[in-house]
Amino acid sequence: MRPEIMAETVLAFDTSAAHCAAALLLPDGGVLAHLEPMEKGQAERLMPLLEGLLADAGLGWADVTRLAVGTGPGNFTGVRIAVAAARGLALGLGIPALGVTRLEALAFGLPRPITVIEDARRGEVYVQGFGTDDTEAAVLDASDLAHVVATPHVTGSAAGPAAVPPAMPLTEAMARIAASRPLPQPRPAPFYLRGADAAPPSDPPPVILP
Repeated sequence: MRPEIMAETVLAFDTSAAHCAAALLLPDGGVLAHLEPMEKGQAERLMPLLEGLLADAGLGWADVTRLAVGTGPGNFTGVRIAVAAARGLALGLGIPALGVTRLEALAFGLPRPITVIEDARRGEVYVQGFGTDDTEAAVLDASDLAHVVATPHVTGSAAGPAAVPPAMPLTEAMARIAASRPLPQPRPAPFYLRGADAAPPSDPPPVILP
């Protein structure tokens, strides 16, 4: 069962993987969503994508009441691009921005208890369990996952053939999660379980202030 959705207009976006994705949750519960696969260029594409999504709904920035942003885990620079954009938009528009992890979004709308197992590369996975009343802390795991996969329900890119497919596009899940959360919430921040995979690029990512 999905949490009750407040009458909010929520703009959600995510650049934590090889894509630029966004969803617009309307007060009546309808959703417009768009995803563009891309290895790079998210910083340049994000704002035009968001403006286009609003235009498709016949809305403008003044109609948005909340922002939701994917905080990872994922691409180090991509996460920072989206989080910096969310903080800047929240400040300029005077509306709250809420961070939602990829693991939370994958679990949203699926039967509980469920364990999310996402490929973290290097022979490791991100693991987080979601119960009916509680949520476990997310961990980076390189051990034998037989005990995890044996749980009643699993989902995620590393969950194997038993994986339950996501209930909806991840940016839609992010928007619905953000709409259901009481305010105030902490400012969004990158959700990292390990450091960057490579040295910083010549053009550094946006600086995230505390």
